[in-house]
Amino acid sequence: MDRRNFLRVVGATGALVAISPSTITGRLYASTGLYESYEKVQLLNAQGTPIKLADLKKETNYVFNYPYVSTPTILLDLEDSTAKDVKLKSDDGEEYIWKGGVGKERTVVAYSAICSHQLAHPTPDDSFLQYVQKDKKTMACDHGGVMVCSSHLSSFEAKEGCKNISGPASAPLASVVLEIADDDTIYAVGVLGPDKFHEYFKAFKPEFKKYYEGRREAKKKVKESATMVELTQYTKEIIQY
Repeated sequence: MDRRNFLRVVGATGALVAISPSTITGRLYASTGLYESYEKVQLLNAQGTPIKLADLKKETNYVFNYPYVSTPTILLDLEDSTAKDVKLKSDDGEEYIWKGGVGKERTVVAYSAICSHQLAHPTPDDSFLQYVQKDKKTMACDHGGVMVCSSHLSSFEAKEGCKNISGPASAPLASVVLEIADDDTIYAVGVLGPDKFHEYFKAFKPEFKKYYEGRREAKKKVKESATMVELTQYTKEIIQY
């Protein structure tokens, strides 16, 4: 497994111990901030074949639902290596450290695609939230290489843990922690940072009924595998200003 997303946890003796995210169960307050472990889930393509790092196209929005069947995640293979050990802060002041991307060049990242401002997110009908390539600009940000929410024009730095850099969003997007197996296949194992799942499940009852037969079904955890497709296949309309 690729261990670039290790957390460094303060033990009872004060020593720092390196551990793999997938070995953690439940919620954990660590020297890197809050991390929550979920089911370890392998990413598959639409045909049910395991996806490998080598299959990914650069600067392409890929979507899979994790850790719940209704919570979208965007995965990216960026053009450039990410930063390391980025200190981030939630909107209530809690600090945590994002360790960086995975893969040989540290270019592969995944973020919860629920905006930290007012919970805009991709649906099968439309998406206001997506990554914007390096050579493009939007009304939300004067440079590309960022995640943008066109609902209220917030932007987030994809190479630095999706920290909020413009617009009304006051917190980063939560990071979905990835592990890479020896055969280059990809697994999601947990969520680092200020997720918005609780608010999300309260806010979109009609949507959950439309797409998932109700909130109870929408709140089920993904187990074993998740299908990942390009955003253009996931949604009918991408909205970007």
